[in-house]
Amino acid sequence: MGYLKTAILMAAMTALFMGVGYLIGGSGGAVIALVVAAAMNAFTWWNSDRMVLRMHNAQPVPPGDRMGLHALTAELARNAGLPEPKVYLIDTPQPNAFATGRNPANAAVAVTSGLLRSLTREELAGVIAHELAHIRNHDTAIMTVTATFAGAISMLANFALFFGGSRERMGLIGTLLMMFLAPLAAALVQMAISRTREYAADKAGAEICGQPLWLASALEKIAMGAARIDNHAAERNPATAHMFIINPLHAHKHDSLFATHPATENRVAALRAMAAQGGRSSPGVQPLSASRVPDTRHRGRSGPWR
Repeated sequence: MGYLKTAILMAAMTALFMGVGYLIGGSGGAVIALVVAAAMNAFTWWNSDRMVLRMHNAQPVPPGDRMGLHALTAELARNAGLPEPKVYLIDTPQPNAFATGRNPANAAVAVTSGLLRSLTREELAGVIAHELAHIRNHDTAIMTVTATFAGAISMLANFALFFGGSRERMGLIGTLLMMFLAPLAAALVQMAISRTREYAADKAGAEICGQPLWLASALEKIAMGAARIDNHAAERNPATAHMFIINPLHAHKHDSLFATHPATENRVAALRAMAAQGGRSSPGVQPLSASRVPDTRHRGRSGPWR
């Protein structure tokens, strides 16, 4: 059902984009809008990982790091049936993490220094498993495409005033309404897709690490930290907020239309229900035990690891 809902929402985003193009330039405008969207998405899809990591000044963590983050990520990637992604560190006190990349073979997982200081090694395993689930489900590509569509729709709507065809079809009032309503509708669809994929990644992440309660505990800690600690890079680049495991911009508490993430309470409740039902790993996946999780707790100053 999650994939079906995502497909429907993606179709709605495409139709909205073409609709705005039609209102601006008729049937020719709709075709041009589709071609422009395809070109923008191709460029963003290919370069998304480098762009996002640069925005947040993420630094690569070298293999064999003393914190064991590579070792933990590698074992969880094997559990998920994925190639090992690149690992990055973001030097910010807010606990958080995200995954990026156009496909599993070109993926990266980024964690903040605040996350390493805040979580136990078991909780960190749950977070990394969640991000690997996003990679396995190709959510990183889906969210890149939807973010590009949303930005392009806003751009087209702002251009509407400069095109006589749109004013003739809708009048000045109609054009002004489109300028506000089209970007709003695009943002709502983007947020709905993001919320859908977060629930799916929570479930798959719990299966990858084999311990739903590890992720549930991590989400509670991250939500508390994100609510009181600013993430300045995320504030400068709010379009990337949907990528993080918890909204870095002080998320709404409820699953409202304007929330980029589901309510943490709802996600935790779903994970606890999964654990109560004897939530197990996917077939062929070996659940981690606490003794097999490297100790990644970070003591002292944050910075590049050696």
